[in-house]
Amino acid sequence: MTDHQFVVIGAGQAGLAAARLLRRAGADFLMVDAEWTVGGSWRHYYDSLELFSPVRYSSLPEFAMQGVPDAYPTRNDVVDYLQQYRDHFAFPVKLGTRISSVTREPHGFVVRLEGGTPIRAQKLIVASGAFGAPNLPRIAGQAEYRGRIAHSSEYRNPDAYPGQRIIVVGAGNSAVQIAVELAGHADVTLAVRDKLRFLPQRVLGHDIHWWFDKLRLNGLNLFSDHGVPIVDDGRYKAALRANRPPVRKMFRAFTADGVVWPDGTQEQIDQVIFATGFRHAMDFLRPSGALDAHGQPLHRRGVSTSVRGLGFVGLSGQNGFASATLRGVGRDADYVIPRIAAM
Repeated sequence: MTDHQFVVIGAGQAGLAAARLLRRAGADFLMVDAEWTVGGSWRHYYDSLELFSPVRYSSLPEFAMQGVPDAYPTRNDVVDYLQQYRDHFAFPVKLGTRISSVTREPHGFVVRLEGGTPIRAQKLIVASGAFGAPNLPRIAGQAEYRGRIAHSSEYRNPDAYPGQRIIVVGAGNSAVQIAVELAGHADVTLAVRDKLRFLPQRVLGHDIHWWFDKLRLNGLNLFSDHGVPIVDDGRYKAALRANRPPVRKMFRAFTADGVVWPDGTQEQIDQVIFATGFRHAMDFLRPSGALDAHGQPLHRRGVSTSVRGLGFVGLSGQNGFASATLRGVGRDADYVIPRIAAM
């Protein structure tokens, strides 16, 4: 059994931010990730994804993303940056390694691997699983529907959808971006439960993140009650106003070949794409007692309230609305790791 002072589960943006702080402190640590490359979920997002924070506000601590400061990075830009970040600091990382369970024992933690030698750690940082399980709501008639049901995490580009009749479900950035992109290739409707809310990308000549920074708003949970609004430079609002695609109130049920809208009309639909977010995927922590009955981590601002020596980095809202973003996970790590180390 291999021993380390810290084990960091996850080599995406949150794990890398945690590793940076551990390296600075001179700690003995190891990162572990199920993927064969660093970067976490970023490699699996749709091809056209573009951040709504510019380069100057899209970096992890101590190693800035390269590029024009006011340009908006693409998915591939972020993937490349996260690999460069790991290479720059030469963090120790064990890739292609899936964790089966974690237990808390008197001497610390035992991290059991699928088909590998267990790892023992005095302290544990979980920086993976916050976006690991697609959230797919259950709707009346869903089992009888013969079309395809997918999650936005499966969407890559519009090439596979020409001429199809599609509903995209959701009111966030991903839902709107995917629906508008697909509308040029297929017959698309955006279905929403709540009113769409927009946030201008630029205000008085500055990107909105400039204002968040200057007004010290990143540490507040401004949007926690209603979700993050759609950050828009005007193109998405204009597309929706032009019915490209049209927006309708969420359908109330599936039929065998389509859906039933709130007014009772039925429509044939080839595919429904749910852009409805993610659930935590941390079942490996269940033996440790770190999760509640619903699989949610028990914590306060990322510090476990049920398991001593356990911390989380990269949970949405754990230290403000910027948590779980490139610009926010560094603050999350800065708060959590010193408190875990002191236990």
